[in-house]
Amino acid sequence: MAKTIKIATWNINSVRFRIAIVEKFLTDEAPDILCLQETKTVDDSFPAAAFEQLGYTHQLLCGQPMHHGVAIVSKLPLRNRSCFDWQANGEARHIGARLDCGFRVDNVYIPAGGDIPDRKLNPKFGQKLDFYERMTEWSRDLDEPALLVGDFNVAPLESDVWGHKQLLKVVSHTPIEVETMARLQEANGWVDLGRHFIPPPERYYSWWSYRAKDWAKSDRGRRLDHMWASPDLAGKAVAHEVHEPIRGWEKPSDHVPLVTEFRV
Repeated sequence: MAKTIKIATWNINSVRFRIAIVEKFLTDEAPDILCLQETKTVDDSFPAAAFEQLGYTHQLLCGQPMHHGVAIVSKLPLRNRSCFDWQANGEARHIGARLDCGFRVDNVYIPAGGDIPDRKLNPKFGQKLDFYERMTEWSRDLDEPALLVGDFNVAPLESDVWGHKQLLKVVSHTPIEVETMARLQEANGWVDLGRHFIPPPERYYSWWSYRAKDWAKSDRGRRLDHMWASPDLAGKAVAHEVHEPIRGWEKPSDHVPLVTEFRV
């Protein structure tokens, strides 16, 4: 008998500082699984008890002090933990697991890449592109249904940003990043679930800078967060939602959660 599973992804920008809005989101929306990026805490300081009280008793953590960090909290069992070093320097940017319903979930926080889109002038930009290439190699070898989610730090389409022409030379929307992301997508035939349910040219943002005094009025957003499914899983996706109002909650992250529902 088919059942539905709701999976959420959210760059929370410090899980301990924002645990109140995480609890509210989980209470309101009740996803089965939540993938977090930028948890910014070591595993021993992760607020595990808060999640357990809401039924998220299965938790996989890959944290580090003050920076980066990823986690998966779930009401469903998580098997075969994996933690790949696609940054090649030990940073906590990936965690993955298999679900009993027949597919794996990989949660990733791809580097932002600094401010200058030139690897010679800005090593961080080169690290970002190299991270993508390592993910691309991994994708080519995947031989099972998979869901890849997280903060990809690239907004590929014109309707993924508030101003295409204005941002062509701004890291996250440059042609080289878009081309690099496309190679990753092609490597496993990944289906962009966000754009499957919200097709272009409809506006779709998931991030708004803290620098804006009124983020909603200026609406200078970008779609940096993504949920991609392998072709054999994509057909089981039945709904997708961007929880944009959460950007206006007290002590918000600059990102908002995405949720996809699957019938498995």
